[in-house]
Amino acid sequence: MAEPEEHLPARPSWNCRVCAQQWPCEPARGVLESGRSRMELAVLMWDYLEEAAKDMPQAAATELFNRFLRWTQ
Repeated sequence: MAEPEEHLPARPSWNCRVCAQQWPCEPARGVLESGRSRMELAVLMWDYLEEAAKDMPQAAATELFNRFLRWTQ
């Protein structure tokens, strides 16, 4: 049986490589949350936010915050 595909971001769009939704998509969020405290998750997602901001300089800061951090609260 084949391994399930990982829901990872495609750069520079930061859309999921598997489902084409904005990353982190729901499946990715479940994996990202697994075994991490809220603080660890927020720090990790802040790192992703900074990388995404470099790839998408036109994106509004509030949009990036909502996409990468709001769901971690």
